[in-house]
Amino acid sequence: MTTTIHSILEELRCASLSNRERGDKFERLIKIYLKIDPLYQEKYSNVWMWQEWPGHHNQPDIGIDLVAQDRITGGYCAIQCKFFDPSATLQKSDIDSFFTASGKYPFANRMIVSTTDKWSKHAEDALKNQKIPVSRLRIRDLAESPVDWSRVKLTRIEDITLKEKKKIREHQKDALSNVIEGLRKADRGKLIMACGTGKTFTALKLAEKIVPKRGYALYLVPSISLLSQSLREWTAESEVSLSCFAVCSDPKVVKPKIEKEDISLHDLAFPATTDYKTLLTQLHNGNGANICVVFATYQSIKVISDAQKRGAPEFDLIICDEAHRTTGFTLEGEEESHFVKIHDQSFIKGKKRIYMTATPRIYSDESKAKAQEHDAVLCSMDDELLYGKELHRLDFSESVRRNLLSDYKVIVLAVDEKYINRLFQRQLADENNELKLEDAVKIIGCWNGLSKRIAMDPEWNNPEIDFTPMRRAVAFSRTIKDSKRFTELFSKILSVYHDQQQKDEDWLISEVDHVDGTFNALVRNEKLDWLKEDTSGIGNICRILSNARCLSEGVDVPALDAVMFLNPRNSVVDVVQSVGRVMRKSEGKHYGYIILPIGIPADVAPEEALRVCSKINWNF
Repeated sequence: MTTTIHSILEELRCASLSNRERGDKFERLIKIYLKIDPLYQEKYSNVWMWQEWPGHHNQPDIGIDLVAQDRITGGYCAIQCKFFDPSATLQKSDIDSFFTASGKYPFANRMIVSTTDKWSKHAEDALKNQKIPVSRLRIRDLAESPVDWSRVKLTRIEDITLKEKKKIREHQKDALSNVIEGLRKADRGKLIMACGTGKTFTALKLAEKIVPKRGYALYLVPSISLLSQSLREWTAESEVSLSCFAVCSDPKVVKPKIEKEDISLHDLAFPATTDYKTLLTQLHNGNGANICVVFATYQSIKVISDAQKRGAPEFDLIICDEAHRTTGFTLEGEEESHFVKIHDQSFIKGKKRIYMTATPRIYSDESKAKAQEHDAVLCSMDDELLYGKELHRLDFSESVRRNLLSDYKVIVLAVDEKYINRLFQRQLADENNELKLEDAVKIIGCWNGLSKRIAMDPEWNNPEIDFTPMRRAVAFSRTIKDSKRFTELFSKILSVYHDQQQKDEDWLISEVDHVDGTFNALVRNEKLDWLKEDTSGIGNICRILSNARCLSEGVDVPALDAVMFLNPRNSVVDVVQSVGRVMRKSEGKHYGYIILPIGIPADVAPEEALRVCSKINWNF
């Protein structure tokens, strides 16, 4: 059996004779981890056990287990390690003494490492708006780190090593070569690469090539979640030393809607600054590395601008990830959105800009005329003054041809409403029953698609088509309320449907859960972990994670068999971002599937219903 961080922790539990011994061993493991993971190795010049720290002044352990020293500022980070059973809930009382002990000089930052993702509401709330910022490190972060846990032995814990770094692939070399050549002749350009082909890694290799030693790079993203992913990948895969800093918006002034759709600042790998003065100090002190990199959200761009106005250096390279988000209208007299301000050299100074996306957003001539009519400024990705020329393109079809992504098929499940009406006649007639015909039609359509119980199109006679039922799917609804409703009704409707069928030993069991942007990062990741689990050994099971928007752009979801759209989608970009989730390669996978369930009304021919459906904004 392959050794993982989870099996190591279980072995540690079993090998310890007391809670104290178990806690000490866990603290030593975390100390070594922080000294070897490149993310923290660059951040901290030293990590001590509490009794080893020169500043402990013979005080007993009063809640602080480890102390780390910031390599740039010299400040101290207090660390507490909570080795709980994964099923246990961490209470506020479990961290009160830590907050008291670390809430004063000389500590500038704090970190809590926990083996449980279950935090009480009061414990969760305690992390917010702390004067001395606190970050949270979970076991999943360790599991996904570059540490090679398969080679770790408890008897030689100090011998922890890193996995081999990724090698640049041919399609990434092509992109890198074309972008470097294009930026020799211009100060900005576009890099178009399909989801799942390695844009973030390619951007890292670009920075390593064109940013000079002790130079500066800015990496912009639309969310804290994507910032965290990009920061971790760059530090894990870089061939040169990096000094990394994170910049985010002040959570007290950010719009509530945006805050709900993103993770919290305390779930970043290390504290982000929201203050230009702190960033200015970091940039001036942090250029001892080969490259100094600022990872920031578009929403925090003013912090960077303010720092530059007060002496922060011009960036050698600015990378705009998910660059389709930097498009849009600005009406005369209105302030520009944070997303479009990046185009302005006078606002953010940079020698080179690269705009990366899988889904370039280009406005129609009609939209451009309308903008002109209303004296609006329009940012469209075909505007070469703003975005530069297209320097490289690797689209989805070429990615499939080169075997970088799986191809996908669209399954339109036409369900006879008259049949469903008859099947659920009693429930639909009951005024107290919440079931609607539309709900039953969609859910049975989705289940038939996941089971691959579909009417045969000649194309489906292809012997390469795998008719094994699907194992993992994500469902997209219009709203959070609709997603919750889908989750609540799925098993109820399938139970009635199952009872009406002939005995079927191959019946696909469906497990459904819901996630949305109001969930904290621990709960979201727990749901994703649940979706990712291998169910092949426990039965004929398909897991479905239902959501409204929080699993589309930039979210790292596991390899999926299908995405299901329960409502028409107006945005081509949203659809392509979602479809990109099912095109990622995985072992044994031939195709990803897009499932669109539609009802066939009584007295309407299926062909006519499908024709009408095709006119609705599905964008396929």
